[in-house]
Amino acid sequence: MPTADQPDRPWLIRTYSGHSSARASNALYRDNLSKGQTGLSVAFDLPTQTGYDSDHPLARGEVGKVGVPICHIDDMTTLFDGIPLDRMNTSMTINATAAWLLALYVATAERQDVAPGQLQGTTQNDIIKEYLSRGTYIFPPEPSMRLTGDVVAYTVEEIPRWNPINICSYHLQEAGATPVQEIAFAMATAVAVLDSVRERDDVPDEAIGRVFGRISFFLNAGMRFIEETCKCRAMNAIWEELGRERYAIDEAKMLRFRYGVQVNSLGLSEAQPENNIVRIALEALGVTLSKEARTRSLQLPAWNEALGLPRPWDQQLSLRTQQILAHETDLLEHEDIFDGSHVIEALTRELGDAARQELQKVLEMGGAVAGVENAYMKEALVASHARRVRAIESGELTVVGVNRFREGVASPLTERGQESILKVDDSAEREQVERLRAFRSKRNAAEVQAALRHLAESLANGASVVPASIRAAHAGATTGEWADTLRKQFGQYRAPTGVSRVSSGTTSESVETVRKRVDDLAEKLGRRPKILVGKPGLDGHSNGAEQIAVKARDVGMEVVYDGIRLTPGEIVQSARDEGVHVIGLSILSGSHGVLVIDVLEGLRQEGLQSLPVVVGGIIPEQDASELSAAGVARIYTPKDFNLTQIMDEIVDVVARAHG
Repeated sequence: MPTADQPDRPWLIRTYSGHSSARASNALYRDNLSKGQTGLSVAFDLPTQTGYDSDHPLARGEVGKVGVPICHIDDMTTLFDGIPLDRMNTSMTINATAAWLLALYVATAERQDVAPGQLQGTTQNDIIKEYLSRGTYIFPPEPSMRLTGDVVAYTVEEIPRWNPINICSYHLQEAGATPVQEIAFAMATAVAVLDSVRERDDVPDEAIGRVFGRISFFLNAGMRFIEETCKCRAMNAIWEELGRERYAIDEAKMLRFRYGVQVNSLGLSEAQPENNIVRIALEALGVTLSKEARTRSLQLPAWNEALGLPRPWDQQLSLRTQQILAHETDLLEHEDIFDGSHVIEALTRELGDAARQELQKVLEMGGAVAGVENAYMKEALVASHARRVRAIESGELTVVGVNRFREGVASPLTERGQESILKVDDSAEREQVERLRAFRSKRNAAEVQAALRHLAESLANGASVVPASIRAAHAGATTGEWADTLRKQFGQYRAPTGVSRVSSGTTSESVETVRKRVDDLAEKLGRRPKILVGKPGLDGHSNGAEQIAVKARDVGMEVVYDGIRLTPGEIVQSARDEGVHVIGLSILSGSHGVLVIDVLEGLRQEGLQSLPVVVGGIIPEQDASELSAAGVARIYTPKDFNLTQIMDEIVDVVARAHG
């Protein structure tokens, strides 16, 4: 048992990072490792995640903004320059293009004379949650599940210390999932993957135990850290049950529930952002206090992520928070402090029983893939998030500094404005495009085409794409070329939005007042006010857009919402064709400075310059001023939590614009 002299080993300590370029991100990684970080967690930019090269039109404004752009083998080699991959544990948050990024990682390791079998780390590779929450899917569910299975089957044999999938309930909670939904939907995803892999010809029956043992999870931990502790303990129990009862596994090592965590970003506030420092530390307790349910790796967000990209100092603070928890407290010196607690045992049992019922419901409808296609899970998340938003708006749920205890002095941490966050310079995109074009000009085009033909043949023949992808990586194929080869075979997909049958459930006096104003405005306009809610660019985080769409419909507006990943031109065309009275744009990737201006310019070209545009997202003050000067009517950021008030102000905007 652990003692003060011999405490348990701490979890893997990571920070989720990457931006601008492979070289800049490499410098950040090496700096963090020198400060005591023990593993890497790579953030890729949205073009990389959605299978586009940095010079593709859809990548405009998105390159290097929320992660590092990786277009080819030289980018990946630069990213890990000076970092020995045989001694590094690397987590990669990548899903639709997971097979390709794994191939680039393997090829990079081979350039370091490191064999695949020496590698250890994780590809997130959980496509189900992309349809439900994060939006970086490319292909329909069935072929996407095949790609997931290709990675699982390959790594279990060739990279035995690799976690081929990180079942990621983190983003489900960010999309509004309750603890019960987070448990049930994550387990349903795991069952879908395991059942699919079990049917493959290249995975023998005896390998299922090893497959089960390599599956890991990536959880979220919010402020209710007692509940989060119980959630983790319940997942431990349910995972072991699934292993024993559904997959006939009895080896204790393979049945272990293995999970990593990033604590909650949804609850980070733009108002009084220094409060986030306390929130992050407390949230970490929920996944570290209970030894039997302790995370294997932990990454903490930075206190200022509701304002923009964190700086190196901000990431250092999150790193030091983990190190203080692991090395200064006595947390690792004891057995599980919750064993025998009737409170913990009762809440764990309650969450577990409810999650088993919800899991069974999903399985009976055909499993997680069916739950995506029929929109059941998406609608459940949108509804849960609507309840959370309503609770904050009404004051039922307290968020300190946001809807209560708002009085206070200005924070010295943000007094320097734009300098309180990292802003990716616009030159980063230009320089990345120049490097990409230079790389294309020097590679052997015939080798690339041969490798891509081999990839297409592997797809057509039902073979695993991973070996062919590694060959393509060595040959010099790009991310866009790899994804385009798969697009020709699989096509693309647009997931259900989940908003059509969801109501915010709000019936307050303030809501009724806004409904009356909308009714009055409809009478003056001769028809219902109509809002187009649009998400331009590649940002798939649609939670805010969905809640605006739900609230707008509830107050009596007509709503046009076609989901994520629209071009500015498509938004302008839809606004014209639908005859809307106002456009609401939601952008959280930092690309607002380009994409909003593109929409405004498109409206001018169509003679619609009088059509008002409002914008919501993580938008620094200086950027907000520039957007207002360009003609944006209203700008909303995370501090604007009261959706009823936002709707009231949008009524003003429409009334003013339309006389």
